[in-house]
Amino acid sequence: MAYQFKVKLEGTSKPPVWRRLLVPESYSFYQLHLALQGAFGWYNGHLFQFNDGWDGDLRIGIPDDFGVGMGDELDEDAEKINIKEVFRHEKQKLEYLYDFGDSWTHLLTLEKITGEKVMQAQCLAGKGACPPEDCGGIPGYYMLIEAVNDPKNPEYEDMREWLGMEDDEKWDVHAFSLEEANARMMRHLQE
Repeated sequence: MAYQFKVKLEGTSKPPVWRRLLVPESYSFYQLHLALQGAFGWYNGHLFQFNDGWDGDLRIGIPDDFGVGMGDELDEDAEKINIKEVFRHEKQKLEYLYDFGDSWTHLLTLEKITGEKVMQAQCLAGKGACPPEDCGGIPGYYMLIEAVNDPKNPEYEDMREWLGMEDDEKWDVHAFSLEEANARMMRHLQE
């Protein structure tokens, strides 16, 4: 069996940033995390957590060896719990929080459980370019969008240099490549 999820990056609009994934039922939450990293274009450089809301009873992630993040408050280790142990019915939702500083909150919705036999995660669809790592969360993302596409913005040069943009390059917030998302997912899952 396989699980089809729609995953939306909360706080994004014009365009909303989302991905649709199909993953094997045998995946752990850590493997799901790696698939999400690839599908969205993140670099897997920060802590993460799956939860059922801030006042909920379920927190799944990687234990934080240093005790400085939320990893020390986990209920389940993401490498040791399988997605089918938590996702039992369609329309079920969980939050996926990536980077506790920038607080990228994604809403995962289980759209359907299929009878398909899939061996690895696949990105089926998506919309919108993923914000760059460490840009300051949703507020920083929207300030960055304004800065890099407006030569009159005082942050224009610095932000373009930070992103490694060419002189004539525009940042297209609508850009999404299914091929690139799937290639990144494969790379992350082979790490």
